[in-house]
Amino acid sequence: MTKQTPSMAERLKPLQARLQAWLRLARERLQLWLQVAWRWLRIAADKTWIVLQRLPIAGYSFGRALADASYARLLTDLYVDGASSLPSAVGGVHPDTTTRPAPLPQPAAKLSEAPPDAALVLLGLLQQEGRLVDFLQEDITGYSDQEIGAAARVVHQGCHKVLTDYVDIAPVRAEAEGSQVTLARGFDPAAVRPIGNVVGEPPFTGALVHRGWRADDVRLPKVAGSRDVNILAPAEVEL
Repeated sequence: MTKQTPSMAERLKPLQARLQAWLRLARERLQLWLQVAWRWLRIAADKTWIVLQRLPIAGYSFGRALADASYARLLTDLYVDGASSLPSAVGGVHPDTTTRPAPLPQPAAKLSEAPPDAALVLLGLLQQEGRLVDFLQEDITGYSDQEIGAAARVVHQGCHKVLTDYVDIAPVRAEAEGSQVTLARGFDPAAVRPIGNVVGEPPFTGALVHRGWRADDVRLPKVAGSRDVNILAPAEVEL
């Protein structure tokens, strides 16, 4: 009994399967690159629009500085020398560079070194419950969106449990996102950050894009003095 020779279609099936897998991977990579390119194009468009909006103000200042020497000195004081003589110019009295008092030195902000222990304890908890470090250290370029989504769900559940158990988190602003809010003079720049076309002095009125987050209470577990908090997760050896 003679052995039948496989047909051409049967011999091409493995090649077709590999070709389809390659095309699927190429399509996923292309979609990822298109998303990244679209994001950067939007950022560039937003920045360009901000510059275009400020061009009339810059053009007016440049033209007036060419025609008015005192206004040119005022701009130099504000943006080059760092000494502001704006109040006297606004009141109608032009600054006299020969009698202007020297600006008082501003004390430098003191930077304090944040102790790493609390951050390492929290990171260890996020690894223990949500495998956050495993997820971030993994090279996910070879995985599909479905595989990444399934892993992200597990990481999200574990990390959410850690935040619920050890940190009380509340929004900085109580208004709904998209609503109109007004930032009065003297607002806290650490709690609220104006974005977009920021021109002039407060009060500012705009749409709330993100409510922000603040930690009202932190209850990290106490750590024994003999424990090395730099070990986020011990190595596991199966015997």
